Amino acid sequence: MNLPFFIARRYLVSKRKANFINIISILSIVGIAFSTGALIIVLSIFNGLEDLLRSLNNSFDPEIRIEAAQGKTFEVSPELLEKVKSVAGVEVVTEVIQDYAYLRYRDANQVVIVKGVSENFLNQERIPDENIVEGELKLTEGPLNYAIVGQGIRYSLSIAVNDPLYPLQVYYIKNVSGAAGLDPSRLYSRKNIIPGGVFSIVQNFDENYVIVPLRFTQELFEFGNKRTSLEVKTSPRADIALIERNLQAVLGDAFNVLNHEEQHQDLYKLLKMEKLFTFLALSLLLLIGSINIFFSLMMLVLDKKKDIAILKSMGASETQVRSIFLAEGILIAFIGAVIGLGIGILFYVLQQEYGIISMGMETSITQGYPIKIQGIDFVVTLLVVAFITMLISLHPARIAGRIAASPNL
Repeated sequence: MNLPFFIARRYLVSKRKANFINIISILSIVGIAFSTGALIIVLSIFNGLEDLLRSLNNSFDPEIRIEAAQGKTFEVSPELLEKVKSVAGVEVVTEVIQDYAYLRYRDANQVVIVKGVSENFLNQERIPDENIVEGELKLTEGPLNYAIVGQGIRYSLSIAVNDPLYPLQVYYIKNVSGAAGLDPSRLYSRKNIIPGGVFSIVQNFDENYVIVPLRFTQELFEFGNKRTSLEVKTSPRADIALIERNLQAVLGDAFNVLNHEEQHQDLYKLLKMEKLFTFLALSLLLLIGSINIFFSLMMLVLDKKKDIAILKSMGASETQVRSIFLAEGILIAFIGAVIGLGIGILFYVLQQEYGIISMGMETSITQGYPIKIQGIDFVVTLLVVAFITMLISLHPARIAGRIAASPNL
């Protein structure tokens, strides 16, 4: 007849006499707690960084971008635009011509990304009024063209806004063959444009982008009816994923229809890979911290050898004894994991409220590191702790289960 599990466990665990075993158990709890807390904190910081990147990119990028599946440009016809606009949920379709160009202002110069957009770009409201730090948000005024430059470009070139005496000189290198001969003017085209406004969104965009009217880039780049992309704004509360699928079905394989995340797919993949490798590294640290459980259980087995033999003589089975030591290891790990999760949550609250760890840069977007807790991180962390604990506790439990019953009972 088997001895009841709770009686057997109470007999073994409650009779501890060796303080050294208790000390190792406490050290095991502390090690697991700090490893679990570090794992939760680092994963939460990666979540916060990912959210910050999404918010920054989403503030400037379109909800949906349509690009050619092959090549840099594609022909845009009224029929193609009508196809796109006919998809339910599409509100605004902006034509875009974008490429690198050489920008010169007085004696300063810089290579920038010139983005030519159709007039309805302003209807997409991707550059709110509060992001215009100087000048006006306008692209044309009658026959005049105006450029909206990033604040970083404005500083590096010392641009004076709305000064017609000193326009921006934009140079574009043509894709010409050796037939250009000795005439260097045939190698590039040049047009002037008045700087009408300065925007500030995020450093990457501020230091690289100049937004100009579509007609300006058509003449400068000599693209004619070719476009580099179409940018789509959807209706409020529309299902963007559904609209993306419908657009892809209408346009076919000749075009790529990209949502926010797909427009920066490589960046988000890199961030996820960094998060994965960090998770694996901290899981290894958690494994090292859990080794104390192994020593604690091994010493407990040696200390309780006689008691195990007595319990077996009283009817305890090998499986029951093994389960007692597994349960002991899991209990130690569980206490440490719960404390570690508490440490992670406490750090999250402090970081959110006070920004105790700063980015360390005066020009950073946010003073403190962004942080965001996700339930999946808690679940995965607990599963890792459970797996490591089972792995660590298995050998001592097997040794305990093989101890023979006392022949004297």
